[in-house]
Amino acid sequence: MHLATEEILVRDASNTGMSAESQSGAVAKTPEELADIVSRFASSDGWLDRVRLRAQHRWYERLYHGPNYDIWVISWMPGQSTGFHDHGDSAGAFVVTTGVLEENRPDQHPFAIPPGNPRAFGRDYTHDVRNASRAPAISIHAYSPPLSEMNEYELDGSQLVPREQSSERSARLDQEWRAQSPNLSNHIGALSIEQTLAAARARLRRLSPAEAYGAVVKTAATLVDIRPEGQRAIEGSIPGALIVERNVLEWRFDPASSARLPLATDHDLNVIVLCSEGYTSSLAAAALQDLGLWRATDVVGGFNAWRATGLPISPPTSAS
Repeated sequence: MHLATEEILVRDASNTGMSAESQSGAVAKTPEELADIVSRFASSDGWLDRVRLRAQHRWYERLYHGPNYDIWVISWMPGQSTGFHDHGDSAGAFVVTTGVLEENRPDQHPFAIPPGNPRAFGRDYTHDVRNASRAPAISIHAYSPPLSEMNEYELDGSQLVPREQSSERSARLDQEWRAQSPNLSNHIGALSIEQTLAAARARLRRLSPAEAYGAVVKTAATLVDIRPEGQRAIEGSIPGALIVERNVLEWRFDPASSARLPLATDHDLNVIVLCSEGYTSSLAAAALQDLGLWRATDVVGGFNAWRATGLPISPPTSAS
């Protein structure tokens, strides 16, 4: 499968130290160098507004194309998969930024890849990557030389057999996953609240109070205070924060809900959830991600940390 070779540079690529390179003297990057590239690129925010989610298939876009390597962003809805494939003559690396992906190799057990842990590989590396979770995922990929060909395979027993048509395989894998998903609870033990909280936070790019304040001031981020009225009266409130109590949060932000807020028109809304101490907000932000709001995150330490940082608050209206 040959890919388009048009050059697409992300608007803020210069913030990550990446810019158009000279077309002469191109030198292939090592897998380790590519892992560093995707990690640095993922830590920037210049590419986030490019991301789209597609229910029918994975969405992807090439963000940078130079003589030595290229960079791609891919979004994954639950159940979406690449199928087994290689990368032609290219080495590569990828890092998950949101959600959790699963990598499958013919000779290994599947294993989960959480955010922030880059995977790097050389040429002739074959794998299947899929979103086996119940929430969207986003990943950044780099290839050197720039990706120009992918060969796709069927798994026949323990052997990979080349194939030509990838779409049928991916569609079948997606259908199989969806058919199995109602029975997943039969194979997964019950989780404690600590495990549930850890799993939720593994999907989030959590913000400090100062980072959250900066996002609200400088971008279109929406700070959502989910504390109940009585708690806000005792602790204080945040000027300008949108009040949406936890028990109605999903209905207010699901774009498909008849009870949604006017601003909840699509899944690209940047929602920052705040509670009292930063526990309930993590679970709430993960619930919003389950609805497809892939930017949703929360504030570390909640309102108490916000107040301790010296950020703007309105005083309590009742005595504790």
